Amino acid sequence: MSPDDFRASLAAAAPPGDLSPALAGLWWDAKGNWARAHECAQAQDDADGAALHAYLHRKEPDLANARYWYGVAGRAMPSGGFTAEWNDLLKLLLR
Repeated sequence: MSPDDFRASLAAAAPPGDLSPALAGLWWDAKGNWARAHECAQAQDDADGAALHAYLHRKEPDLANARYWYGVAGRAMPSGGFTAEWNDLLKLLLR
């Protein structure tokens, strides 16, 4: 799936069935459903899931929790905006 295909899928009512939990979480975040996105982040117990988890808690904002998850993901907390981080996560998760 390309980033453009992923963005096009946002017109649907539900994410494509072949997405990883982290990608599905990113999809739900784009749809404005933080709770569903967080459930998906918790369902993927690896660095990708932790990266999404960190982003969601930074967005919440719960910065202490976000710092923890950035550490688990092996990533620094970004200082930029959420749109830039969302796009970076999309590239990371589609690799």
